[in-house]
Amino acid sequence: MTSAEISRRPIIIDTDPGQDDAIAILTALASPELDVLGITAVAGNVPLPLTLLNTRKLCELAGKPDTPVFEGCARPMVRSLVTAEHVHGKTGLDGPELPEPTMPVQEEHAVDFIIASLLAADDAGITLCPVGPLTNIALAMVKEPSIVPKIREIVLMGGAYWEGGNITPTAEFNIYVDPHAAHVVFTSGVPIVAHSLDVTHRALMTKEWIAAVRALETDVGRASAEMLTFYERFDEEKYGTNGGPLHDPNVIAYLIDPTIYEGKDCFVEVEIGSEKTMGQTSVDWWRVTKNEPNCHWIREVDSERFYALLLDRLGRYND
Repeated sequence: MTSAEISRRPIIIDTDPGQDDAIAILTALASPELDVLGITAVAGNVPLPLTLLNTRKLCELAGKPDTPVFEGCARPMVRSLVTAEHVHGKTGLDGPELPEPTMPVQEEHAVDFIIASLLAADDAGITLCPVGPLTNIALAMVKEPSIVPKIREIVLMGGAYWEGGNITPTAEFNIYVDPHAAHVVFTSGVPIVAHSLDVTHRALMTKEWIAAVRALETDVGRASAEMLTFYERFDEEKYGTNGGPLHDPNVIAYLIDPTIYEGKDCFVEVEIGSEKTMGQTSVDWWRVTKNEPNCHWIREVDSERFYALLLDRLGRYND
């Protein structure tokens, strides 16, 4: 084993693809800095059968059919499932026509895979990368609390404070779908880095960047451009911007180059009591309480470097 292989950061991606999840997965699988131990699917943007199918399609698009993929939770811990076909289309990956996958789904449940992987690791040995609702992660913690010291950190996409919500006036989608799971995670004591709408809305795709992805002239480039062309139309119409945010790849970009980002250690609390503000992330940015920080809340991003990194990684695929 080479020194480069030894230094690769072990991660588990927990996902509900979703076009932005797709770019996050493709970026991770093309990055030698990361060792993707497995990908766990969860219900979120679309129901679980589709997120599981989409995860396998993306692994095969990346030429990585040996990536272990696990079926996770089909519904939130307490509430009924809310989905986002109005954003992602009926398949969750509307845009390209991707072939039906042939790679298998692992027999082990996603929650059990997360637990087993962490128990087998050194303390602070594995980074969890949830880019969807936090159901799988929270249930693993509830089922086997001894995994907590094994988690190096949780780098997630979710939440909103300065920007307000994108599914309700106060809540971001991933946290809103399973706020009780988010509450478990944010009170777990695990180091958390949160990429919320506060930062993802500061890094908008441009048509020129999507054109550069298409110009890669590979299967990955063409499929990614088709996904993103479909995906960005929703946010452009909603926010009146020239281009939309690309949320989930921020998690992977941060792992590769955290200097792209700036944030602050804060105490973050998830609302689970009020229907009006369910899933809101209350961020004590100014330390007005005595609560110790439980999260590194990212607020600034170098958008140019972020998109340059994504283009570089998508460009590493050859047909």
